[in-house]
Amino acid sequence: MTSSSDALRSDPAPTPPIPGAGPGLPVVDRVDISDVTFSLEVLHPQMARAARAGQFVIVMTHPEGERVPLTIADFDRDRGTVTLVVQAVGKTTREMQQLCQVGTDLHGMAGPLGVPSTIGSARTVVCVGGGLGVAPVYPQARAFHERGATVIGVLGFRNADLVFWEDKFREVCDELILCTDDGSAGIQGLVTDGLRLALEQHPDVAEVVAIGPPVMMQACAEATRPHGIKTVVSLNPIMVDGTGMCGGCRVRVGDQVRFACVDGPDFDGHAVDFADLRSRLGRYRGEEAQALDHWYHACRRAENAVADDLIPAPTGQGA
Repeated sequence: MTSSSDALRSDPAPTPPIPGAGPGLPVVDRVDISDVTFSLEVLHPQMARAARAGQFVIVMTHPEGERVPLTIADFDRDRGTVTLVVQAVGKTTREMQQLCQVGTDLHGMAGPLGVPSTIGSARTVVCVGGGLGVAPVYPQARAFHERGATVIGVLGFRNADLVFWEDKFREVCDELILCTDDGSAGIQGLVTDGLRLALEQHPDVAEVVAIGPPVMMQACAEATRPHGIKTVVSLNPIMVDGTGMCGGCRVRVGDQVRFACVDGPDFDGHAVDFADLRSRLGRYRGEEAQALDHWYHACRRAENAVADDLIPAPTGQGA
C-alpha cells in the first residue's frame, strides 16, 4: 500500500537522523530501483516474525513526520528484516528518498496492520502486479508457492528500465509473463493483456490477485468477471491512524462501507466501487501539491544557507 495522503504537513526539511541514535529502526539496505522508486530493508525482528502476506505498516521517518502507510513488500524472519518499496511522489516520500540511507534510522514503524491475505486452496493462481504494485504482490505469490499452488505471475511496467524483482518472482512462479507498455521487455501491452493470456493458457485458474493503480485493478476484475474467477485486490485509500478510528480509509464494497485498515486491505475486486475509490484518492491533491512545494523551497533555503556558511562573502573593493 503506498501513501495516498502523501504529506499534508508543511514543516521544513528536518535534520537527517543520526545513524544508530536513539530507539529508531536501522535501515540496513537500500536499492534505488529508478529515479523515483527505492526499496528499504529495515531491521525489526519482532515485526519480521509477525508479518504475513498482504499486511502493511505505518512509518514515521522522524519525530515530526507524517505517518505513511506502506505495504510490506517482503520480510525475512532469519535476518529479522522487513522490506518496503517506496515511490517518491509527494512531500513525505520524497523526504524519505532523501533521508533514508543505509546507516540511518526510521523513527518508528507500527504494524503489521491489516488482515493477512487468505492463502486458500486454489490449485492455480495468477498474481498480477502493475508498477509499484509488483512489490506488495510478491509475498502473496511466495505464500501460494509455499502452499503448493501453481503460480503464474503477470508483471507490468512502462519500460524495461523500470523492471524490478524479476529474479525474485521467477523463484516463486511456475510461469512469469512480463509486460511493458513499449515492448522493451517481455510482451508489449498492459497487465490485462498478460492476464488474458494466462487465462487462455490455463483454463483451471481458480483465483487472481491483482495489485496496482485502481484503474489497473478494476480492469483486471472486469477481465475475470465473465469467467467467474475469484479476484482479490488490495486497496490504498487515504489513511491516518491505521486502526479504524479515523474513518478516512472507508471504501464501498458491494452494499457496505468498509475500512481498508481493519477490514482489508484485500477485498473482492468484483464488488469494489472503484469510482468512489478514485474520487476519495483525489480529494487532497491541492494540499499535497502545496505541501510538496513548501518542502521543496524549504530544502532550497537550507541548501543556500549551508552554501553561504561554507563560502565566505567576497570583501574589499567591488564587493
